[in-house]
Amino acid sequence: MKENIIKSKSFDFALRVVLLCQFLINDKKEFVVSKQFLRSGTSIGANVREAEQAESKADFIHKTSIALKEANESEYWMELLFKANYIDETQFNSLNKDLKEILKLLTAIIKTSKNN
Repeated sequence: MKENIIKSKSFDFALRVVLLCQFLINDKKEFVVSKQFLRSGTSIGANVREAEQAESKADFIHKTSIALKEANESEYWMELLFKANYIDETQFNSLNKDLKEILKLLTAIIKTSKNN
């Protein structure tokens, strides 16, 4: 069976988000932004999983589009955490690299789905 790249990348990203948010809450005592990031960062993979069971092509595109919106929102919260000095440049660059890959994949999936 062929590996589903977006499924594995979005899950791995969600796991990183969960672990980072645990650190932010426990060590940095940051509760508000980290919870927003937790919601959006884990929602990407959840919507990718929902898209797998879509009832139609339109439903697939819709659920994948929601995943893309959540990825964009995650980018916002991540940038805010970085600019507010809750995460350092190394953490930001690593997360940002992963998120940019997810954004590109989701955009390509949606574009391909709409054209087929």
